[in-house]
Amino acid sequence: MIRAACKFLVNSDEEQGREVEQNIRKFSNSRINIFNILLVLLFVSLVSITIIIRIRTLSVPLERDEGEYAYAGQLMLQGVPPYSLAYNMKMPGIYAAYAVILAIFGQTASGIHLGVLFINAATIVLLFLLTKKFFGPIAGAAAAVFFALMSISNAIKATANAENFVVLLAIAGILLLVNFTESKKTLSLAAGGLLLGIAFMMKQHGAAFIIFGFLFLVWREIKHRPLNWKRLIFVSLVYGFCAILPFLITCLILWRCSVFGKFWFWTFEYSRHYISIISPLTGFKVLKIVLGDIFSASIFLCLSALLGFLSIIWNREIRRQWVFLVFFFICSFLAVCPGFYFRRHYFLLFLPALCILGSVGVIAIRDLLGKVIKSQRRTQFIAILIVLAIWLQSFYSQRDYLLESDPVKISRIGFGLNPFPEILKIAEYIKANSNKEDKIAVFGSEPQIFFYSQRRSATPYIYVYPLMEPQPYALKMQHEIINLIEADNPRFAVIVKVFPSWLVWEDTDRTILKWIDSYILPRYRQIGLVEMLSMKETSYRWDSAAKPSREDGWIFIGERGD
Repeated sequence: MIRAACKFLVNSDEEQGREVEQNIRKFSNSRINIFNILLVLLFVSLVSITIIIRIRTLSVPLERDEGEYAYAGQLMLQGVPPYSLAYNMKMPGIYAAYAVILAIFGQTASGIHLGVLFINAATIVLLFLLTKKFFGPIAGAAAAVFFALMSISNAIKATANAENFVVLLAIAGILLLVNFTESKKTLSLAAGGLLLGIAFMMKQHGAAFIIFGFLFLVWREIKHRPLNWKRLIFVSLVYGFCAILPFLITCLILWRCSVFGKFWFWTFEYSRHYISIISPLTGFKVLKIVLGDIFSASIFLCLSALLGFLSIIWNREIRRQWVFLVFFFICSFLAVCPGFYFRRHYFLLFLPALCILGSVGVIAIRDLLGKVIKSQRRTQFIAILIVLAIWLQSFYSQRDYLLESDPVKISRIGFGLNPFPEILKIAEYIKANSNKEDKIAVFGSEPQIFFYSQRRSATPYIYVYPLMEPQPYALKMQHEIINLIEADNPRFAVIVKVFPSWLVWEDTDRTILKWIDSYILPRYRQIGLVEMLSMKETSYRWDSAAKPSREDGWIFIGERGD
């Protein structure tokens, strides 16, 4: 009986011990679940806010680049290949992407911006997955919400530009390359190379991410000892072939469409002169201004990114990924640099690197606090609060722009007195008073007018910028436009007397400007005059012979005098 009693007590103690252990595990798991729930709520809430902001701004008038892509995409849907009726130095991938968006979401500014909303949402998810692979879920969520907000920042102005598509494809391609280094599946390697190659076909700047992909793969291969040279060569060849394949296929298609010569001239020969116009000193001055605005819009994020970069020195876990961080940072910045123009929307290409480093900064702070605060749960919660603080600071500093809902006001805040709202109304007027076969000669750089009006340009020169630049083809291009217009005699002429629409250089040959005064104005009857009087007021005078009241900031709409 005594033995039985002792056995009962021992068994009872063991059962109680197991019960206590199970309760501890349940309690610990409940803490983990609470943390995961908070992280998901943070991610969903902050990303949802940025999506709501995008939805409220869908009808913002298109800017020039968007107008170019929209017009070229519209022509493609009509069976017209790129570079036949619309010249520019952009790669044709962006025109094809816009054609798909127009076909799915409709040929309106709202349809375009809705399509890019989905592109942006996909990028946010992919950036979360990429960052999470290297630095964990908190870093992944942080990078994603930072990118979601800063991608709609007025400091960057990357509404529906080609950079959105480059970033999506680049992040997706890099994520596949990371998967390849883990799974060794050649399909992931090939798919990653293809996506990065397509990113280049969206815009030449995407080449920087192809370089990063190669450096990343080489780094991962040489980490293995002993080094397998055959495997390194195999990986390099497969990646290189897949990365260049989209370009080769595109060249073949354009050759079959009889536009390869124009494509090559604009995207390589002309571009070679274009990127040599701005001096490094001038570019550096522009860079300081843009970086200053980005810093002002996201002070905490930039400081966290700096901390994340420096944490490579003392944080062992972060230092393990130093090659990824450093190479991705450098290549992302190189993507912004071609020509030293440093246009604001270029910096969307740099934004993923900034946001990843910002998230690494949060992890570095969490790990430093972990040495003082022994509770992992508390340090995790503090990390979430830091992410929220960084996001809120950036949102608050841009609240006037982000909370504005009037499309015209948003355009004015973002682009000043550029005539983007006015072009929409002018296009609507021309569309209502013309036939589909009528053409428009636009003297300015406002290709969106062709897209809105669904009327074709009288010449393939949808921008006048190349005509004004100090490059060897400028005068020849001016004479070509003059000859085309004199031969075609288009029904409508639109003269945009707004400096940003021309960007006339000091040593620009002004042949075409004199020709406009001597040939266009006498032959085209004024049917409209639009004057941008201030940021809040625009004067529209239709069927009026009124003269402009100012030297700059007006648009002449004329109809051919038959």
